[in-house]
Amino acid sequence: MRNQSVVLLVEIAIFAALGYVLDMIGFGMPQGGSVTFVLVPIILIAFRRGIVAGLITGFLIGILQVVTGRFYAAPLSFEIVILQVAIDYFIAFMVAGFAGVFRPAYMKALENKDTKKMAIAVILGAFLAAFLRYLAHVTSGILFFGEYAGDQNVILYSLIYNATYMIPVFLFAAFICTILFVKAPRLLLPNNA
Repeated sequence: MRNQSVVLLVEIAIFAALGYVLDMIGFGMPQGGSVTFVLVPIILIAFRRGIVAGLITGFLIGILQVVTGRFYAAPLSFEIVILQVAIDYFIAFMVAGFAGVFRPAYMKALENKDTKKMAIAVILGAFLAAFLRYLAHVTSGILFFGEYAGDQNVILYSLIYNATYMIPVFLFAAFICTILFVKAPRLLLPNNA
């Protein structure tokens, strides 16, 4: 039992490191946000080990970004920036771990060898991960980046701005995870690793 806990912690650390590295590959937006593959390892661990492992992995990715200086802070006071960074990095990446909600549906489809239902579960998990992350970024945009909206409605501005990179992030994650999870389902079975 203790060895299984150690293996789980090592897997979480590896997936968090992989997510951090994958977040460096892509292109960034002018006021923060980027199109990267960071959601793939979060979704993978969430489907492999469950929601809690996904939440921890996402949280660790956020910590890695902040401690290494790979974050975009709003031009505000220090106290407010702490809250903005918490929302944009710790919370936004952590909530992506909720993709694991669709793990039982995926496992049932895998057991029945129903690749269509497997793909649907993966796409829904990727959508949930991306959508929850998107909501965190939209909230941060409304609260902390309103000055970039100019004369526009700040809510609409944040919704549109954050969609410009989160829609491609979702599409990339859904595509990659669907191929991985349908073609190599053993990746999601911890006992066969």
